[in-house]
Order: sequence, then structure tokens, then C-alpha cells
Amino acid sequence: MELRMIVPSDAEFSAAPLPFGGGAFKGQVVLVSGGGSGIGRATAWCFARLGAHVIITGRTEEKLIETIAALTNANLLASYKLQDIRDYDGISAMYAAIFEEHGRLDILVNNAGGQFPQSAIDFSKNGWDAVVNNNLNGSWYMMQHIARQWRDRKQQGSIVNIVTVVARGMNGGAHTCAARAGVIHLSKTVAVEWSEYNIRVNCVAPGVIFSEGMGAYSPEALSEFDKSNPMKRFGTPWDIAQACVYLGGPSGRFITGEVLTIDGGGQLWGDLWLQGRPEYFC
Repeated sequence: MELRMIVPSDAEFSAAPLPFGGGAFKGQVVLVSGGGSGIGRATAWCFARLGAHVIITGRTEEKLIETIAALTNANLLASYKLQDIRDYDGISAMYAAIFEEHGRLDILVNNAGGQFPQSAIDFSKNGWDAVVNNNLNGSWYMMQHIARQWRDRKQQGSIVNIVTVVARGMNGGAHTCAARAGVIHLSKTVAVEWSEYNIRVNCVAPGVIFSEGMGAYSPEALSEFDKSNPMKRFGTPWDIAQACVYLGGPSGRFITGEVLTIDGGGQLWGDLWLQGRPEYFC
């Protein structure tokens, strides 16, 4: 299985069918963390093609520059901020700069994060802390700082958190399951608390989505991923991007505190082993 033959390209993102009319988000500003690759990149394309000015963030400037170049070459509105989501004070400064430049921010898609496949019994302290700090703490920092901006400016807003299907756990990914389950229940809680500020908070839970991140998994594990759902195939980053548009925009205006699972039915059927199935379970 060759990654470059399966991961969607910018050309595909620029031509894929849109869930709404082309100007549905005209005049709006959307921030996508981890927007330089994978699901984040697809989400940036989707919102930008629908008329939004998309701001992407990440830690690798080269990826951000490449994505922005592709978007602007397609005559779409896009810019980037170099930002580590674990940097609490840096996030506050980033939001202040965005509001100074644009006067508004309508939607946050909290996509940045990462993990590595490993049996839980073998996690090092540093490995566990790195995933939890990134996926849980980083997501929270992004959420809290934008919620404060919206509250203080009396502007409504929408947050979409990219999480993980955690209903049955995910073998080889206990660290990210723990962190993402925290984000899910955090989202459900603040969806109620922040409703008085007209802030909606929802989650999208992808199943096996083929993107650049799949390079972290062994060929043996990858060969079984598409069998972990009854549709017996991978989803694409565009599947998740469209879900973010649906929940983040006007179509989701009466939806808050929800988790939209997009996994081909995987939560109902099949097993997912991020390291490959151990001999004991064969």
C-alpha cells in the first residue's frame, strides 16, 4: 500500500463536491489547528472553498506555507499562524492578533494533535505525557482562550473538536483514547456552561481515515485497518472536513454537546489494532 497513491491531493480537494453552496461562509473567519496536513488541510480547503477566510496553525512552518500557497493559488482566502497548541500564553497572543487583523473569528476547528502506536504497558512517562499534553491540554487551551474572547467581545462562536472513537477503546492507542475521551466530556460540559454566551461546542470522531498520519503505522497493522468497519474501507480527510462544516456552520445551529462519529460503522463491528493484532488474539 503506497501512501502517496491514496492520500488525497490539493487538486482533489479543490474539485471535490461541496456540502453547501460556494458562498455559504462568505465573510466568516475560520481557524483550523494542525491545518498543514491530513484532516486539517482538507478542512481548510472545504471552508475556504465555501467562502471563509481560513487561518491554519501548526508547528511546522514549511507545511503551513505549502498549504497556504495551494489555497491562495486557487484564489481562496487563507493565512497561517505558527503556533504550538501546548503554549498557553502563545495561544492567547495568537487570538489577540487574529481579532486585531480580522475583527472576528467565527469557528475553531480543534484538529491538532498526535499519537504513536504502542502497547499501554510499555508507555514511558514522557510518551504518555506528550500525547496527553498535546491532545487534551492543547485542545483545552485553544477552547478556553477563544471562549474568553467571544464572551468578552459578546460574539457568538462555534468549536468543533476532532477526537477519536472511544466507545470501545482503541488497542495500541490507550494514551490518545484517554486524552480524547477527556476532550469529549469536556466538550459536553462546556457546551452547557457556554451556551449563555452563544458558543456551541461539538466533536467529530473519525474512524480509519487514510492521510499522511498513516505513515506511523506498520504495513501489517495497515493491512487490517480497512477490516475494522463493516464497510471494509478507509474514510478520507474530505469526509471529516464536510462534517466539520456541517457542525460548525449554520446547519448545526441547534446542535451542541454532540459527537458525530464517522467511522463506517466501526464502533458497531470489527476490531482496530494500531500495532497489528497480537498472536494471543489471532
